[in-house]
Amino acid sequence: MRVLDIADCINETCPWSGKPVQADSLTEYDGRVVGFCNPGCRDKFESAVRHFEEAKRAARLTLD
Repeated sequence: MRVLDIADCINETCPWSGKPVQADSLTEYDGRVVGFCNPGCRDKFESAVRHFEEAKRAARLTLD
């Protein structure tokens, strides 16, 4: 896992709360660094992404 830098962050405010992003609350999504106001918001986002990816995989299996 690469070290994420707030200078590479594509957003200035948290997508969940609208508060400023913090350097300890970054994640990578679709090859880009996304910031959040705290680790809880970051973790909520990562969980939502995992659930979405699992749903996409399940849908592909059903269609095949």
